[in-house]
Amino acid sequence: MTYLIAQPCTDVKDKACVEECPVDCIYEGERSLYIHPDECVDCGACEPVCPVEAIFYEDDAPAEWQEYRQANAEFFAELGSPGGASKTGVIDRDHPLIAALPQQTHA
Repeated sequence: MTYLIAQPCTDVKDKACVEECPVDCIYEGERSLYIHPDECVDCGACEPVCPVEAIFYEDDAPAEWQEYRQANAEFFAELGSPGGASKTGVIDRDHPLIAALPQQTHA
């Protein structure tokens, strides 16, 4: 089990969760953030600090965002496990699910 980041993060990328994560497992794509399922230690520190409530324990994600469980995992298929997001910087792509979304505007 792990945490996942769903649609509300798209085009926001507030990064409060990144600052809170003790294991540096939240990676930045072009339009969204992603939690590495193998590096996450399930501490839950990221969830309460997300200003758009986009982070869920994977079993608790609303039905409308269940596909983000797979999207978060698949985002790392090519990347593997670098051992920390700070080593990679912004990754110049997103999962196709995110990339296909219309540009989000947030108040």
